[in-house]
Amino acid sequence: GLSRRWRCYKGTMKRRDMLTIAASAAAWRPGHAAEPLLTRVIPSSAERLPAVGLGTWLTFHVALGNAPAMAQRRLVLERFFAGGGRVIDSSPMYAQAEAVLGELLPRPEARLFSATKVWTPLGAYGPTQMRRSLALWKLPRVDLMQIHNLLSWQAHLPTLREWKAQGLARHIGITTSHGRDHDLVKRILETERGIDVLQITYNPADRSAEPLLELAASK
Repeated sequence: GLSRRWRCYKGTMKRRDMLTIAASAAAWRPGHAAEPLLTRVIPSSAERLPAVGLGTWLTFHVALGNAPAMAQRRLVLERFFAGGGRVIDSSPMYAQAEAVLGELLPRPEARLFSATKVWTPLGAYGPTQMRRSLALWKLPRVDLMQIHNLLSWQAHLPTLREWKAQGLARHIGITTSHGRDHDLVKRILETERGIDVLQITYNPADRSAEPLLELAASK
């Protein structure tokens, strides 16, 4: 709760900042937004999306036969879409998450912006894994296909470009997390064409991505 978080952050966060966070949390309730949703535009397509999305690592890794767990996640998705949410992010790395999404996503998926990843060291296996993700999500195409933590990016990037050309992926991108591989991200952004999205760790405690965000914006 907030008291526990205050103990964690009191060395670096001022009391008035914590009270502001507490007041914001208290003002929120499901189905109600005090202000219009904050949105951002994907420059390559001009598509406008909510700035906050839904991740599925760990949280959506549950057994399909676990009825109570599935019901809880169905409720999460219902509230997410009811509140104006659109972007849902997953990956083959997240075990059952893609299969769970495929079972629980409302149909039709008009509001959904689907984002998943290719995650294999074998470039030749990339298309097979990506097609499996589409099958698990039960979608004819994905809105965003990314290379998970830059694994075998040289092999997968041409495949992602082909998928975009064929209409199987509307956007393509690369990801890295926890401050890793920033030099490589910089090189890719400077030398490779056609990358629509950079997914990278960025938060008040880790702002090391800021130069890369500026570079991405310039591209």
